[in-house]
Amino acid sequence: MISNGVNSRKVIIIGSGPAGLTAAIYAARAELQPLLLAGAAFGGQLMLTTEVGNYPGFVEDIKGPELMQRMLAQAKRFGADVELTDVTRVDFSKRPFRVWTDEQEYEAEAVIIATGASAKWIGLPSEERLRGHGVSSCATCDGFFFKGKKVVVVGGGDVAMEDSNFLTKFASEVIIIHRRGTLRASKILQKRAFDNPKIKFIWNSAVEEVLGKDKVEGVRIKNLKTGAAEELAAEGLFVAIGHEPNTKFLQGSGVELDEKAYIKKQKRSLTNIEGVFVAGDVEDHLYRQAVTAAGDGCRAAMDAEKWLAEQESKT
Repeated sequence: MISNGVNSRKVIIIGSGPAGLTAAIYAARAELQPLLLAGAAFGGQLMLTTEVGNYPGFVEDIKGPELMQRMLAQAKRFGADVELTDVTRVDFSKRPFRVWTDEQEYEAEAVIIATGASAKWIGLPSEERLRGHGVSSCATCDGFFFKGKKVVVVGGGDVAMEDSNFLTKFASEVIIIHRRGTLRASKILQKRAFDNPKIKFIWNSAVEEVLGKDKVEGVRIKNLKTGAAEELAAEGLFVAIGHEPNTKFLQGSGVELDEKAYIKKQKRSLTNIEGVFVAGDVEDHLYRQAVTAAGDGCRAAMDAEKWLAEQESKT
């Protein structure tokens, strides 16, 4: 409903990955007539994944973008409205909550934040070109596709060590490339990596180019101390230098964030603000899987439905 130029809804969902789309499906089925502000970059991290083999219900691998399109179609089938626009700021100081994009102002009785987290990349054109074709930021998602292959992992923190150890279940060899001479990872994860016979280290070095036309065939690295360059043959590159939660638009909103700017969850899917809920990787920096994000979206929508019913019963 639009009144005085403001689009008013019971529920607004911000974000369009598995968490946001699942929340839209459940909210629409509950007849909450949700509006999904999907963002200009629709679909989240799965839009960068060529093959998804671990999402339940698909015997054959499905391409990430196709899975997202199916979720979107399902949400629309149940009556969710979708706008491909980015939220620029919010006001959660009182209800109805207010949400803005560059083009429109919205109001909502409840809001579900499902904006996800973006992987940090090295920043190479060749890396971007080969994403989903041997370049990945998710070992647990894509490691299975590298059975018997040699892969490279970039990073020196906990995630890089965890990913490297995980990849040794499939890869024939894992080479960790780190810019420094020592690791930042916890001691126990360092020990596991050092003790793993499949893992090798290249220190004080950085990847300068990903080699290959249609798939990863190797990397060119540079020693940051000597300047010497060399090429390594490899069929996969896993970038494990961290993720950044998409929470910049929440500045000044009052939503409580942790030290890494992920949203803090209070009770079930509720944030510290009554009526504002969270789902997916914008809160979960441990699992970061499509199926766990979808489960979060389901919980957030059900929690929002229950909370709205409780508010209505008080009036």
